Amino acid sequence: MTARGMHPVCGIDEAGRGPWAGPVVAAAVILDPAAVPEGIDDSKKLTARRREALFLALRGCAQIGIGAASVREIDRINILQASYLAMRRAVAALPVPPRRALIDGNGVPGGLPCPGQAIVGGDGTEPAIAAASIVAKVTRDRIMVALAQQYPGYGWDTNVGYGVKAHFEALQSLGVTPHHRRSFKPVHKILCQEDFVTL
Repeated sequence: MTARGMHPVCGIDEAGRGPWAGPVVAAAVILDPAAVPEGIDDSKKLTARRREALFLALRGCAQIGIGAASVREIDRINILQASYLAMRRAVAALPVPPRRALIDGNGVPGGLPCPGQAIVGGDGTEPAIAAASIVAKVTRDRIMVALAQQYPGYGWDTNVGYGVKAHFEALQSLGVTPHHRRSFKPVHKILCQEDFVTL
């Protein structure tokens, strides 16, 4: 797909819809067609080391906006709408306004300042979306590693908040933190158990 005549075009992607803890983070990236870092791809297909290297490269050659929605916002408006909110914030944070947005997935968030097009699997086919997926993933992973230092025992430095067995066991033994998504079923169940015990 080309975007001739519509520059600047930004790619948008998010990281963190599925985890039980932490914010959802989105990135909007405008690539310079003459300076696209080699190896740009869907962040899920890259090693952590390669993502970090590409993230640093992108910071030096691309226009980047980052947005996030907090756990409270996720619980209040649901994860899909929080993802869209993070995307709008990412576009608003771009140093230059885009004339068009390409969004990974099957939905276009409302309220964008430009026309948007959803592309299923876009993080594997559109370099700007792939770049956004890398920026969002690295940014969110860094947030979760920092939170792991404040809340040890949950393994957020490795599971980044996803619902792995060790995380569930930590929830049962250590309880729910302010950074857990209370609207997510496993966390909600633990809270209900805690409420029952205190009755």
